[in-house]
Amino acid sequence: MTVLYAILLFVVVQRLVELFIAKRNTAALLAAGAIEHGAGHYPLIVLLHLCWLASLAYFIPANQPANWALVAVFCLLQGLRVWVLVTLGRRWTTRVIEVPGEPPVTDGLYRWIKHPNYMVVAGEILVLPLAFGAWKIALIYSLLNAMILWYRIKVENVALRNIAQIPNE
Repeated sequence: MTVLYAILLFVVVQRLVELFIAKRNTAALLAAGAIEHGAGHYPLIVLLHLCWLASLAYFIPANQPANWALVAVFCLLQGLRVWVLVTLGRRWTTRVIEVPGEPPVTDGLYRWIKHPNYMVVAGEILVLPLAFGAWKIALIYSLLNAMILWYRIKVENVALRNIAQIPNE
């Protein structure tokens, strides 16, 4: 197995595990009275990530040498990804879920950055293709991701404002 395919396999398995966790957390949160915001854009996010991974597998030659410095940056981003997931715990999902009565998370990276998960994902979408010399894929998907995140962050900020206005019971 080549370095590219090993990393892509890692990312696919990681995303599948995360989708399982997110589905479980989303169901539990909604059952407890949480509210989902902006569900209509969610399929676009899934499509973007599927196309990004497919583009990496299809357009980059399997034996393309890796830029190990950028692979290291990608690995660092994975550590930050785990930090975000652990910090959010049962509140981590791939959707925008408002939990009435619970304050926004302000621990971990959220102490310094309002949307650290989106920064990690943006970094991954940029860095992984660049690690294999695919600057066009990095550019195209970074721009598409920025457009989707522009909307998603607006939706999430509304949900966060709603949480701030609901007192704890």
